[in-house]
Amino acid sequence: MADSQRARRLAEQIQVIVARMLESRIKDPRLGFVTITDARVTGDLQHATIYYTVLGDEKEREDSATALASASGVIRSEVGKQIGIRLTPTVTFVPDSVPEVAASLEEKLREVRARDAELAAASAGATYAGDADPYRTHEDADFEDAEGSDEE
Repeated sequence: MADSQRARRLAEQIQVIVARMLESRIKDPRLGFVTITDARVTGDLQHATIYYTVLGDEKEREDSATALASASGVIRSEVGKQIGIRLTPTVTFVPDSVPEVAASLEEKLREVRARDAELAAASAGATYAGDADPYRTHEDADFEDAEGSDEE
């Protein structure tokens, strides 16, 4: 089994090779504006998972996924030629969910900011239901001690 450092280096090489191939050699008209965001290789160097994003709508994402799936053999062959290891890893393309998750988080943060602003506006003129400071202080404790000593 290969060490994780070697798998990381191999994944970085594969990411660069695939990005260059998509830019120059793969001429599929279905392929949209694809960005390779990450590549990961298993510890035994047998499987490479390549994460990508596509700029565009859902149809362009589907077309790009189809184009990448059909070009995976050519891409694997080129990866094998350029990395020069005994066994060429299989190549699997997976759409990266980071942009969707980031958009979802941004939406949640906007909602929270709006609620915080509403709460701040509602509490601007509010007063305390009881005392402003409901906790006992040292002066209160001294007073109770003095009362307790008189009873004995």
